[in-house]
Amino acid sequence: MAQIIDKKLLKHLTELARLDLNTKESNKFLKDFAKIIDHFKELEKVDTDNIEPLIGGAVSKNIIREDEIDIDQRAQLVDAAGHIIKAFPESEHGYLKVPKVL
Repeated sequence: MAQIIDKKLLKHLTELARLDLNTKESNKFLKDFAKIIDHFKELEKVDTDNIEPLIGGAVSKNIIREDEIDIDQRAQLVDAAGHIIKAFPESEHGYLKVPKVL
């Protein structure tokens, strides 16, 4: 059985992830990856010709309410936002200005 993830590929992946693995850890990862790949190879053998594909997992009813806001709530939010912008130390064109982080 050809090994898909070899030491060279593992070294490349650990460098990308900025991981520092010793030899024992590298060998363990290689064995674990081999087991995972073997599992997928087993799954490839399963006959799925007459099986309908799932679309999105379990079928359930959406119990979440629609995101609606009435005119009074909207007016209150706009009014509250106006107060916040006015109370903020510095704003420009309706945006709140804050100190640079980077």
